[in-house]
Amino acid sequence: MLKRYFIQCSFLGQDYVGWQKQPDQKSVQSTIDKALSTILQEHIEVMGAGRTDTGVHAKYFIAHFDSKQNLNQFNNLIYKINTVLPTDIAAQNIYNADAHHHARFDALSRSYQYRICTRKNPFEIHSAYYIKNDLDVKLMHKCAQRLLVFSNFKSFSKVKTAVNTFECDVIKAEVKKQQDDLVVFNISANRFLRNMVRAITGTLIDVGLGKTNYEEFINIIKSQDRRRAGKSVPAQGLYLTDIKYPYPLKSIYEQN
Repeated sequence: MLKRYFIQCSFLGQDYVGWQKQPDQKSVQSTIDKALSTILQEHIEVMGAGRTDTGVHAKYFIAHFDSKQNLNQFNNLIYKINTVLPTDIAAQNIYNADAHHHARFDALSRSYQYRICTRKNPFEIHSAYYIKNDLDVKLMHKCAQRLLVFSNFKSFSKVKTAVNTFECDVIKAEVKKQQDDLVVFNISANRFLRNMVRAITGTLIDVGLGKTNYEEFINIIKSQDRRRAGKSVPAQGLYLTDIKYPYPLKSIYEQN
């Protein structure tokens, strides 16, 4: 009888085509499949909580998989998995799950962070987007807060994307200085459209640079026209940072 588990991991995305498997290309999903199959000595396929695009990172990612084995009886399982994973992917924990639990469909919300450097920094070349000008962070934050008022985000959706609805419930949106030369945009929602976070970030950068004012930002959202919004910023600054579920995740290492 198969038993379901959740696995928590993190990864740097610059050398991958994204989370999802692609024919003859290196994906995070296929790499974790191979590592788990090697350690558990059975065929394992993981199902992720969502798809990340090429170059996007994850500080916190959840996937589920089924195994014939009772993983609660394994010693040092996370250590063993990490010995076969490449250095840019790490497993942090494995959780017991019910047979009907689903990493993607059960997720209540996801959180992303986009990192913007305002000073050239070679150490951030793969982890943030460099803007050579200072940004009006207060005005960017004021505009970001308005995202909580709206629900239709077609203006920030990838063109010609087949979706049933452009409705999203944004529950958190903030822009703040994390360091003197680092600005971060944090956003949480029940769901995200394809390219949504990167398109919003590009539009907020236009606000920060004085190219778009507060009223224009509001009108961009209302227009439901992608052509009026800012450009989609590069992938390297984007991180998936959290996923919420309607039930607690119990580690295989916790005592019953």
